[in-house]
Amino acid sequence: MITRQTDLGTIEISTNAIASLAEQAVLQSYGVVGLTERNRFEAWRRGIMKSGQGRKGVLVTVTDAGVTIDLYLIIEYGTRISEVAKGVINRVKYSVEKTLGLPVLAVNVHVQALRVSPHAEHQE
Repeated sequence: MITRQTDLGTIEISTNAIASLAEQAVLQSYGVVGLTERNRFEAWRRGIMKSGQGRKGVLVTVTDAGVTIDLYLIIEYGTRISEVAKGVINRVKYSVEKTLGLPVLAVNVHVQALRVSPHAEHQE
């Protein structure tokens, strides 16, 4: 939880809110099919507990200096992975900094899988 004191009162921003904002920015990015868990244990834990830190595929770490966001993505097969990752990093960083006014120290993209989109299979 990030807490900021202003003249008008206190502002509290949860890590879940930051993760939600980052997730929306990721899903609007070109070449991204979706988000996935970091590993099988995380998927199992989320299924059992019906909750967890942050949102599926997004891990937010808050320090005094700023925010670090780790993203676990599924990328569309046939796209240039480095370009998709750069686009995701720029979009998430801009979105969080612009909307929340928090400094983003790093956005780490972890490509977990590649997936062929269903409409691409029917075109051949």
